[in-house]
Amino acid sequence: MIETELKLHIAAGHLAVLRRHPFLRALSVAPARTVKLYSVYYDTAELKLRRHGMALRLRRIGTRWVQTLKGGGQVSAGLHQRNEWEMPVAAEQLDFDALARSGGVLPRGVRRHLQPVFVTDFSRSIRLLDFEGARIELGLDSGEIRAGRSLFPISEVELELKSGEPMQLFRLALALLDLVPLRVEHTSKAEYGYRLFAAGNPAPVKGSFPVLHRGQHPAAALQAMMVACLAQVQANVPGALLELDEEYLHQVRVGLRRLRVVLAIARRVHDDAEATALREQVARLCTDLGRAREWDVFVSQTLRTVAARLPDDSGIRALLQASERKRKQLHAATVDSLDSPDFQRMLLRFGAWLQSAQWQEPGIPLQRFARRILQKQQRKVLAQGAALQANPAQLHALRVACKKLRYSVEMFASLFAAAGGKAYLAKLSAVQDDLGALHDIAIADQLLAELDGRQRRDTLEFVRGWIGHEYAGRVAKFARGWRRLARADAFWD
Repeated sequence: MIETELKLHIAAGHLAVLRRHPFLRALSVAPARTVKLYSVYYDTAELKLRRHGMALRLRRIGTRWVQTLKGGGQVSAGLHQRNEWEMPVAAEQLDFDALARSGGVLPRGVRRHLQPVFVTDFSRSIRLLDFEGARIELGLDSGEIRAGRSLFPISEVELELKSGEPMQLFRLALALLDLVPLRVEHTSKAEYGYRLFAAGNPAPVKGSFPVLHRGQHPAAALQAMMVACLAQVQANVPGALLELDEEYLHQVRVGLRRLRVVLAIARRVHDDAEATALREQVARLCTDLGRAREWDVFVSQTLRTVAARLPDDSGIRALLQASERKRKQLHAATVDSLDSPDFQRMLLRFGAWLQSAQWQEPGIPLQRFARRILQKQQRKVLAQGAALQANPAQLHALRVACKKLRYSVEMFASLFAAAGGKAYLAKLSAVQDDLGALHDIAIADQLLAELDGRQRRDTLEFVRGWIGHEYAGRVAKFARGWRRLARADAFWD
C-alpha cells in the first residue's frame, strides 16, 4: 500500500499545549488513546538498505510485533509518500517468509548481513480527526532515538491520511500552525537514526532536477521539478539555521532560485491567485537571501583578499571589521526569516497548492514544450548580448537572462542528446560565472558607499581602485566566453 503522511517538528513544550487544545477535541471522532511504540531498525553494517532507499523494522505495539518494510516514494514540503509492506510476526525476529508473502522484496545478498542498527522508543498520542470530510490520524510523538550510546530526541506531529485528499493534510497543518509553532519535517525518524548509527553530520545537499521522459505531460514534469526544488531547500534549512556551514545557506538560495524559474515557466500551464502569492513570496526570499550573499562575497572575496595583501594597513582592518558586523547582522536576519512561521506557512501552502491545483495541459508533447521554452530564453539572451555596452545594469540583466536559460537547460536537458546539452551548458555556465563575478564587483562598489565615512575615505578609494582593476580584467574574459556562447549550436533543435 502507499502510506501518505505529513511530518512536523514541534518543541516539547508546545507538544503538551497542542495535546490539550480544544481544536483537536472538536475534530476528534473518537477519544484519544496513547500507545508505546518501540521499534528496532535493521540494516547491514554498510547500510545497504538505506542506500536503496529502504527501511526494515520490527515494532512492538503492546504485546504484538509487527514487521514493516518501507521503500521508494518521495518527500515534498514534508509530505512523505512511500510504499509500505506491513505484517504481524510471532516474536522479535525478522520473518523473511512473511515479508515475501506480503510482496516486499529486499535487495539481493543482504539477508544474512542484517543487524539491529538503531532503536526508536516513543509514546504516541493518537486522535482520529474528521477535517473537511477527510479522515486524518494525528499522532503526537514524544521519546528518543538510540544508536549505541548516542541519543536524539523525538518531538513530532504526524498526520496520516486515512481517507480524503493529500491537500487536506496541508490544510490541517496550516490550521495547527495558527495554534502552536511548527516546522515542516523533511527528515524521517529512520534517517535520524541512520545518522546516529553512522556518527556523522549531514552534509549540504545539492539539488538536481528529475530525469524527464518524452511521454510525460508538461504539467507533471513541472510539478516534479517544483518538488525537487522544495526538497533541496528543506534539506538545507536545518543546517542553515544551525549555521554549521555557509554552504547550507547557499544551497537554500540555489533551491529557491531554481524554484522561482520553474514557477515562471509553470505560468504557461497553470496560474491562479495562490500561484501568484507564492511566486511573490519566493521572490522576496530570494531578494533577502541575495542581500546576505552580497555581503558574504564582499567580505570573503574582496576585502579579505585586499587585507591579505596589506596586513599592516589599519584602515583596511577597520573596514573589514565594520563589514563583518554588517554581514553578521544580515545573516542573523536571514536565519530569523528561515526560522519564522511565515516560512513554514509558505512550505505548507506550496504543498497544498501542488496537491490541489487543477493543471491544464498545454496540448503539446513535453519535448516540444521544452524546446519552445529554451528557444524563447535563448533569444532573450542573444538579443541582450547583441545590444550590450558593458555597463553594470546591462550586464546584470544579461546575467539574470543567462541564469534563467541555464536552469531551464538543466531542467530539460534529459529530453535531448546528452553530449550536446553538456557542451552547451559548459559554455553557458562559463559566461554566467564571468557575469556573476562582474556583478559581485559592481555590488562591492555599492556596498562601499554604505560604509562611507570621512575617516575611511582614503581606504575606500584604495579599495575602489582595486576592484576597478579587477572589473576591467573580468570584462575582457567575459567577452571571450560570450563569443563562444553566441556561436554555440542550440542542442535542442
